[in-house]
This record gives sequence, structure tokens and C-alpha cells, in this order.
Amino acid sequence: MSGRAEIHHQHRDVTGGWLRPSVFGAMDGLVSNFALIAGVAGGTSDTKVILLAGGAGLAAGAFSMAGGEYVSVASQRELALAEIAVERREIERHPEAEQAELAQALVDQGVGPEIAAEVAAEISRNPERALRVHARTELGVDPADLPSPRLAAFSSFLSFALGAVLPLVPYLIGVTELWVSAVVSCAALFGAGALVSTVTARSWWYSGLRQLLVGALAAGLTFALGSLIGASGL
Repeated sequence: MSGRAEIHHQHRDVTGGWLRPSVFGAMDGLVSNFALIAGVAGGTSDTKVILLAGGAGLAAGAFSMAGGEYVSVASQRELALAEIAVERREIERHPEAEQAELAQALVDQGVGPEIAAEVAAEISRNPERALRVHARTELGVDPADLPSPRLAAFSSFLSFALGAVLPLVPYLIGVTELWVSAVVSCAALFGAGALVSTVTARSWWYSGLRQLLVGALAAGLTFALGSLIGASGL
């Protein structure tokens, strides 16, 4: 009989390292540019104006998303690194106290005091291993697996641009009717929502309809506002 533990199941990534910026970027790009195009189309029938607004919305939104995500993740990473440095100094200066702290953390999780002391002593023999365990226990981060600001920014930019270009596609190929863009956008909204359901506990139709309703409501309200402004001659 092998002493190797048998794996009966696998878990999906629930930390959201890649999922959050990618999904948020695509949804935001699709909803915001669909609403922008609908609002402009509600106020004017000039295709050039609609294309200009949609293109500007795509570029501005994608760069804004990328910049915001970069700064956010970079700040989070810098904070984590600063706290990890504090933990490293404590392990170097007060190894006994840190070992006792780790043992107590194990006891708090239900491990017997004697076993906890032995485990903490074993872990503390290797300072780098001790640092990783302390960081995970106290900070909830892994020093060797911190998020990348560049990756977050790139994925946000790409996903936003991909979502934002879909409402523009009919206009780019010469179709000038808003309803065609609306059909493409609504289909994409439902499809994107259904796709998200593969990594959540929701059914595909619920996720798809939820995203469709949110996007359609945003576009409808913006279209109404654009129509009012266009009718007033402002």
C-alpha cells in the first residue's frame, strides 16, 4: 500500500487572481461602451459621431482600467512586501517568540499543545519556511506568489477592450442601425454571464440573464437620456 495521499477532488481557484480583473474588465467594457453608444445614438444619427464616441470610450476605458488595476495591485503588493519584511525581521531578532506565536496559532486551530510545539519547532528550523508559514497565517499571503501589477494591468486592458469593441463591430462594418449593435451586445452580455457560471455556483441561464438585464438597463437609461438631450437641442 502506497503511503502517498490519494487526491479525490480538486478545487477551483477562488482567490480571483486572474478571474476578477478579466471578468470585471470585459463586463465593464461591454456594458459601459454599449451604454455610451446607445446614449450617443439616442441624441444623434451621425454614424461618425457614434463611432468616435465608441472608439474614445474604448480607449479611455481600457487605459483607465489598466492604470487603475496596476496602481491597485502594485499598492497591495508593496503593502504585503512591507509587512513580510517586518515579519522577517521579527523572526531574525526574536526567533523563540515567533516560534511560540506559531505554536499558539496552531493551538487556536485545534492542534494539541504538544504537537503544535513540535510542528512549530520543525518549521522554525528553516527561516524561509518559517517566514512563509507566518505570512500565510498572519497576513494571508504567500511571499512566493504575490500578484503581478503588470499582469493585472494587461489582463484588464485586454479584457476591457475586447468587451468594448463588440458594440462597435456593426458600425465598423457599415451597419448604422442601433438595434443591430444592441442585439450583438445583448447576446455578448448573456454569453459572458453564462461563461462566468462555469467558475461559480450559479446556473448558466441565471448568470446570463442577470448580466443581460444589468447591461440592457444601463443602455436603456443612457439611450433615454441621450434622446432627451438630443430633443432639447443642447
